Amino acid sequence: MSTVDAILRLNMRDPIPPSSLLIQASKPIAEKLGLTTLPYHVHEILLGFLAYHFILYVLSPAISTLVCPKTYNGFNRRTRLNWHIHWVSMVQALFINTAALVVIFKDEQRHEMDWRGRLWGYTPASGMVQGFAAGYFVWDLQVSVQYINITGMSALVHAIGALAVTCIGFKPFGNYYGLSFVLYEISTPFLNVHWFCDKLGLTGSKLQLYNGITLLITFFGCRIVWGTYQSFMIYSDIYNALTTPHPENPNSLLGVQKCGGNASGTGLDGPGSCNVGDLPMWLVCVYLVGNTALSVLNIYWFSQMLKAMRKRFAPTGEAQVKKSQ
Repeated sequence: MSTVDAILRLNMRDPIPPSSLLIQASKPIAEKLGLTTLPYHVHEILLGFLAYHFILYVLSPAISTLVCPKTYNGFNRRTRLNWHIHWVSMVQALFINTAALVVIFKDEQRHEMDWRGRLWGYTPASGMVQGFAAGYFVWDLQVSVQYINITGMSALVHAIGALAVTCIGFKPFGNYYGLSFVLYEISTPFLNVHWFCDKLGLTGSKLQLYNGITLLITFFGCRIVWGTYQSFMIYSDIYNALTTPHPENPNSLLGVQKCGGNASGTGLDGPGSCNVGDLPMWLVCVYLVGNTALSVLNIYWFSQMLKAMRKRFAPTGEAQVKKSQ
């Protein structure tokens, strides 16, 4: 499925129409980067970026001052910033999960995709979800750079990696799976509630206990079970792309005609590159390594969450876990 065919075969529309001015302004750089569908979602990236800054600097401080002034005013600078960042994370997770689920269930074209569609297919509605996700990661990158002495280098590395992987979807590539992996964030609101409980003096409370149980269930379900299944699916589709003969050359692997050294090997990936159809080998490596690493991390994080829950709510009266700043 070519990019042009994918764009022409639209089904579920983007509920927020793109600006023709932004499309024309962003096309040159998008073409240089090989991000074909990016111009149609720049407006959502900007909307998300501005909305999350509004929550960080205006909405969260205003509501916090009204609802819990004594607790909020007692926070030091580091805790206050993390408080606002957690509220941005909460709003973003609730919004992006809802949007992703609506598209997953309602986009009929998505349901009809074979492995080619799952790798290279695109619909405006799925691009919309990806645009807002990219807006969040641009925001995250800017905040991580601005407050690196507070958020730390790990937050910056995560922001860079998440933004890079999200932007790859605008080639388009893996747009189908982008929405599936967004559902990792289903557990995020419960993680934020757990953090808020610590800061509001509710450590060890029944609310934190029940929320913690829900956190473990959702984390295991959406990241371990669902995430592993989706990783297996994209690995399988990549394998099909690498081993299926190209229609124009049945004796060759899909797209082997694009290898460095010949006239057709000087496209967006530069001279000397070797593409497998629309599937550059560096992209295969990024997804294989990235997904495997994230799956391992999810299992590790889950084990650490189990240990923390046992320690915090042990009936033997063990000391509570020290509050994180």
